[in-house]
Amino acid sequence: MGMTMTQKILAVHAGLAEVKAGQLIEADLDLVLGNDITSPVAIHEMKKMNNQTVFDKDKIALVMDHFIPNKDIKSAENCKCCRDFASSHDITNYFDVGEMGIEHALLPEKGLVVAGDAVIGADSHTCTYGALGAFSTGVGSTDMAAGMVTGKAWFKVPSAIKFILTGKPGRWVSGKDVILHIIGMIGVDGALYKSMEFAGDGIANLSMDDRFTICNMAIEAGGKNGIFPVDDLAKAYMKEHSQKEFTVYEADDDAEYDQVITIDLSALKPTVAFPHLPENTRTIDQVGEVKIQQAVIGSCTNGRIDDIRIAAQVMKGRKVAKGVRCIVIPATQAIYLQALREGLLEIFIEAGAIVSTPTCGPCLGGYMGILAAGERCISTTNRNFVGRMGHVDSEVYLASPAVAAASAVTGKISCPCELGL
Repeated sequence: MGMTMTQKILAVHAGLAEVKAGQLIEADLDLVLGNDITSPVAIHEMKKMNNQTVFDKDKIALVMDHFIPNKDIKSAENCKCCRDFASSHDITNYFDVGEMGIEHALLPEKGLVVAGDAVIGADSHTCTYGALGAFSTGVGSTDMAAGMVTGKAWFKVPSAIKFILTGKPGRWVSGKDVILHIIGMIGVDGALYKSMEFAGDGIANLSMDDRFTICNMAIEAGGKNGIFPVDDLAKAYMKEHSQKEFTVYEADDDAEYDQVITIDLSALKPTVAFPHLPENTRTIDQVGEVKIQQAVIGSCTNGRIDDIRIAAQVMKGRKVAKGVRCIVIPATQAIYLQALREGLLEIFIEAGAIVSTPTCGPCLGGYMGILAAGERCISTTNRNFVGRMGHVDSEVYLASPAVAAASAVTGKISCPCELGL
């Protein structure tokens, strides 16, 4: 039988002619990623190993993004641990204050990941890079430590679900709505340890930022990874951002899939995930009256320039509702600068929102927007578990930048169409 895109990449990196779902392999890695929370654990694990040198200083990326700038003494100590490690091992791709961005927006922007790569990261949303046609997946810090030393990782080859995307998304429907629709359909364990492989002519109607968003949340459906075919748009992105050679893999016609699901993008509506799971989705016409106290626009899911532009388009000439705190977080310094040059930050500030330095911050309940008991937040982030953004009695509603921005203006979960847009 033939192989899926993911299986082909894993076979090559394992030095095998073919692999099958369920097979255990050891694969070479093109990049090992860690952040300021997960890297210190990996660094301490490395100290227990006989070999305490890194396999390739150019193939390790350490991104200080979760609690940066440091929010407290503990986060400062964690970053110092990473900083000292990067210095002692001469790590090429170490990103700290002034250079850092949210890791899963930063690495593609810096050209560190390209099509055909095999990437692990000690962060569950490492699956983002499948938008470029790479195999990328999250691992634990112990696996990160082993990867930094050996340049290899063990994998069980995943089976796959094929999602055939057709049609063109309607107004105010984005990649976030696509992936929320999918998770609402199959559930948070619907793709458990499976590769989510996207295909179909509808892909041509999705921007790269849409594709990054969709792959980013593959893990929220339980997926091992998400992956898109490499088309001209993806090639143009990689040529613009990277000096690396890339390899395009295509699924075989006779590749096996556990399921094949067809989704008509033109039939989708703006979608919101209610507490406390990403699968608890409702379309915007089914939301009802849900008042909010906070809106967060940013994260590794939706902090890219398209996201910032859409939010600014909705908020231009309008004001954040009384009693609502609106926090906008461009995902990287380059995105921040681009938004500044385009006048987008001025729109947010005049509307009564604040603009933050790149950080994961509120997404994981770290800082820059913690919720009190009883508060509700509409957020472009990726998880809405109990206590995710603060108090266990707070609530997080997941949505697109367009819906989050409109909600910030109306004070309740709203579609931009309610503003006459």
